Amino acid sequence: MMPPFCRMFSILVVTVFLASCLAMPIKDPYSYSSAVGQGGGTPFASYGEGRITGVRVWETNNNNYYYYYYYYNSNAYISGFQLRYGSTWSPVFGREGGEKQEMELFNDESIVEVSGKYNPVDYICKLVLTTNTGRTLSAGQPSQVSFNFYPANMGNELRLLSGRFNGAGITSIGAHWGLVYMERAGNSTLDTALETVTPTYS
Repeated sequence: MMPPFCRMFSILVVTVFLASCLAMPIKDPYSYSSAVGQGGGTPFASYGEGRITGVRVWETNNNNYYYYYYYYNSNAYISGFQLRYGSTWSPVFGREGGEKQEMELFNDESIVEVSGKYNPVDYICKLVLTTNTGRTLSAGQPSQVSFNFYPANMGNELRLLSGRFNGAGITSIGAHWGLVYMERAGNSTLDTALETVTPTYS
């Protein structure tokens, strides 16, 4: 049997440890990867309840378009995309033009990286979404300037994409990261951040 002194000392150590844990600052569970791209046109932000369970991306190839336009962009760009939250698809942001790429996520699979290429004077040229299992959806062509978005905090996943689009395609894009279970618990800090953040463009 433990002597009384040892029991008191153990209780003191545990108490000090718990107090130090409570005193530690809690990291913001939300982070934002600033948008890249030219940023002209109509602003958008995807939305929905629950985890992202599916992605659709449309790619337009310019090979059949006016020759002079080649000077301004690579021969392909992202014309639109759509996210599925739970069993419900969001609206299409941009347009359903060109070739469609689609990926359905498995249970407990989440998007943990958004990368690609963009042309600073017009469109997002390539979009790649990578999940925590290593699967990817890739659309567009690997030309122009690279970008790579990750969540700032371990365990976070993609919650929404924001940016701008015009009548032809996506002109800028940024990524918002968070924790799904905290939203389900009614975490007001994360909810407010997702609703009120204003994208910035570079």
